[in-house]
Amino acid sequence: MTRSTALLDRTVAAGSESRSRAWGLTALLVLLYVVNYADKAVLGIIAQPLAHELGLSASQIGLVGSLFFLTFTVGGFFAGALNRWMSLRWALLLLAIAWSVAVLPLVVVASFAVLLVSRLLLGLAEGPSSALLHTAAYSWHAPAKRGLPSALLAGAASIAKIAVAPALAFVTVTFGWRYALVALAAIGVVWCVVWLTVWSEGPYIRSGKGADSAAAGEVVEPAVPWGRIFRTRTFISGAFLVMSVYALVAVVLTWLPSYFEVGLGYSRLQAGSMFAFPSIAGLILMLLSSVIGDRLLARGSTSRVVRVIVPAVGVLICGAILLALPSITAPGIAVLVVSVGYGFAASVFPLLNAAISEICPPRQTAGTLGVFLAVMAIGGLVAPYATGLIVDAAASPAAGYATAFQALGLVAAVCAVGALVFANPERDKKLVRGDAAGIGTN
Repeated sequence: MTRSTALLDRTVAAGSESRSRAWGLTALLVLLYVVNYADKAVLGIIAQPLAHELGLSASQIGLVGSLFFLTFTVGGFFAGALNRWMSLRWALLLLAIAWSVAVLPLVVVASFAVLLVSRLLLGLAEGPSSALLHTAAYSWHAPAKRGLPSALLAGAASIAKIAVAPALAFVTVTFGWRYALVALAAIGVVWCVVWLTVWSEGPYIRSGKGADSAAAGEVVEPAVPWGRIFRTRTFISGAFLVMSVYALVAVVLTWLPSYFEVGLGYSRLQAGSMFAFPSIAGLILMLLSSVIGDRLLARGSTSRVVRVIVPAVGVLICGAILLALPSITAPGIAVLVVSVGYGFAASVFPLLNAAISEICPPRQTAGTLGVFLAVMAIGGLVAPYATGLIVDAAASPAAGYATAFQALGLVAAVCAVGALVFANPERDKKLVRGDAAGIGTN
């Protein structure tokens, strides 16, 4: 074997090992996001037995769901600060431990006040997590190849509802709702142990106090004023779009099992298991759109087409489908309509997150996504409580839930039109980053 051949073999082996490590660590981040969404979804799973034990109305459960997103929104604005103060290793470890602790007080003292405080603390701890998880994954993937890792992270919500929600429903029905909370806390602690053992940051994005210093021979793209990023038409129209779709997600997390059980007449175990149906549709469409999108980008398609137009059209389809829900009386068809509509809307998250990460310098990724995702969470702040009010005021629970889903679909469709008109990542990347956009660590 010649010297050059041996060097080539070592280079290929190193590249293969790096790719394997990148996807292995991405899988670990997806697992944490599954736990994250399971913590959110558990309220929907235990809503009915909890309401019966504590004597809560639908509007009170909805209020708890909405107030979770109040502190979730506030917490999102701290993502950039955490990314500057500490490394991703310690920031995500701290957040994961906080989640595990936050769900436990209700196990000890079951009351509406403790439920409210527990969900408020959980929301504050989960607020920065999405931006930091995306930043951690993006540190191992180049900008043009972030569609699939974004889809896998966004798909964690679907995985939680497909795999974890039925298990939580079984635990709740068999052992009681308290055991569901204890199980989630235990899973979070196990993840922390694995995380400390294997995590390291990738080459594309840095975090922590040393993030501003370049390695030897590395050119670091300068930071830009935050206002320049947040005033772009892509950021503003994209934020309205994800906010409207996240309102749908928050209602699904808080109310879907109750809709299936109280509104459509399914059993509690059936309702908890059917929680997975919208997520199966969403996961399939997210992965397909992201994989195809990354390939189209590699072949020269624009980011506007792949990461704006495609998901916005999906949201328009969602709005058209949900518009028909109040006129549907067959339970099975109603489940199908909600599932398919949700599936078409879900692809907006990975694709728009990747689009937003394009317009900012790499070291401002966590802060930019933190604000973007915090604004997104405002949809979750409003929608669950509004749904509870609609259900309480409706002639029947089924009619109330159907009307709420219809309204969510229409609002999302309007916001999708706004994104189609105003969002353009390539244009705004040049406006924000100028000549620096073509250099640096990305």
